Amino acid sequence: MFDLTTLHPLIIHFPIALLIVGLIADITGAILKKEFYSRAGFYLLITGTLGVIAAYFSGNFASEGLIEAGSLKYALETHESAATLTLWTMIIVSVVRIVLVALKKFKGVLQWISVFLFLLGALSIVRTGHLGGQLVYRHAAGVRLQIDTAPAAETQMQEDSGQNNVDTD
Repeated sequence: MFDLTTLHPLIIHFPIALLIVGLIADITGAILKKEFYSRAGFYLLITGTLGVIAAYFSGNFASEGLIEAGSLKYALETHESAATLTLWTMIIVSVVRIVLVALKKFKGVLQWISVFLFLLGALSIVRTGHLGGQLVYRHAAGVRLQIDTAPAAETQMQEDSGQNNVDTD
């Protein structure tokens, strides 16, 4: 059966990439005053925000069953707080952008304010991703070890029975 706790690492990389590339497209569109880049930034912002929502909920599933104690507890709480901040930041940035585009006000100062808000959201997701990486690489959160003990057991059995694979001719 499929384990929902494994969804988070599968999902999380998409919103990170979509939002960073979307921010670059938005900045490019604002500087070059090219609609193509601004439109690409808009679509990447919306799809990236939907990815953030999916990553947030999959992260809640992923944390189920973790034993929260000591430094792992602090690291997990910090990551969860950062994820909540990122979620709401990206939702707000997306809503602001949708309103500006719908009202045809995405130009001039309002465009730069929107790009700045997008930058704050992108920085938030980078921070959240860094904290999530620390959970895995420093605290081994969610890591399942499968240690193959068969070769060691065979060696031990051979030593116990006095068998040896070394030629003594």
